[in-house]
Amino acid sequence: MSEQMKLREEKILKPMNGIPMLLFILIGFVVMIALFIYGCVEESVLIIVPTAFISFIVFPIMLGGLKVINPNEAAVYTLFGSYYGTINKEGFYWLNPFCAAFNNTQINNSGVSLDEKENVKVNVNLAVTKKVSLKAMTLNNEKQKVNDSEGNPIEIGVIVIWKVINATKAVFEVDNYIKYISTQCDASIRQVARQYPYDISDEGDEKSLRGSAQEVALELQKEIQKRVEFAGIEILEARIAHLAYAPEIAAAMLQRQQASAIIAARQKIVEGAVGMVEMALKKLSDNNVVELDDERKAQMVSNLLVVLCGNKDAQPIVNSGTIY
Repeated sequence: MSEQMKLREEKILKPMNGIPMLLFILIGFVVMIALFIYGCVEESVLIIVPTAFISFIVFPIMLGGLKVINPNEAAVYTLFGSYYGTINKEGFYWLNPFCAAFNNTQINNSGVSLDEKENVKVNVNLAVTKKVSLKAMTLNNEKQKVNDSEGNPIEIGVIVIWKVINATKAVFEVDNYIKYISTQCDASIRQVARQYPYDISDEGDEKSLRGSAQEVALELQKEIQKRVEFAGIEILEARIAHLAYAPEIAAAMLQRQQASAIIAARQKIVEGAVGMVEMALKKLSDNNVVELDDERKAQMVSNLLVVLCGNKDAQPIVNSGTIY
């Protein structure tokens, strides 16, 4: 394994408790100040110089080693440009004061990347912003125009719930893990959308973007997870939040859907009309109401079908003579 790959492995630090060290620094600082005052009174250089050095240089530097880790947070530390370790457990700790938290993706309290917001003045503690949040966060990816498996342009938008599970990879493997996951979501949407039609086709395909939302969501989640796994990110859930035809074909597709609905309705009407005509002829024959030859039956069938299948109400014509 190369040295570069070793740096990318997460090294969990176990620093000492910060409370004893804080008490030691405070007590030591008070003692050194007292000795410094005593040295000034006695005019002893051998006391003034070391106490001043320890009080005003050493102890302030040691105070910089006190670190606070909040719940569901992690901090990645570097020492003089080299990876030092990661703290992912909440608590109050003390470690090497020359260690610095490293995070090139700073997030505010609402989970928004600060460098993605324009003209924002941030007045927060730098150490807090450089911590890596391990909380579940939501990425509402804006809708984009893609093509389905049939080549139809559609608009689709997704909501992705994700979290960082390896702070070291999230910080060192990618430049900005929030931008990275957003970009990979866009690529995954295009990859998955072109595998399915928008709606069930005439051939009766079982899966479609509109009719198989659960299957498509699982496929989308797997695709995104495969792309962001090396960055220490876990995809908890992915759901389609917006799905529609693109404006340029929406009207044509609406006419197509209306035509399909009209055809299906007409088919039902014709099936019902044929059944009613058959029932009428059978009732007339069984009750001996009238004896009809084949030609009269054909005429009756024609008239009944026109009445039952017409779009408008029938206008009857009374014939007082024969039908000939």
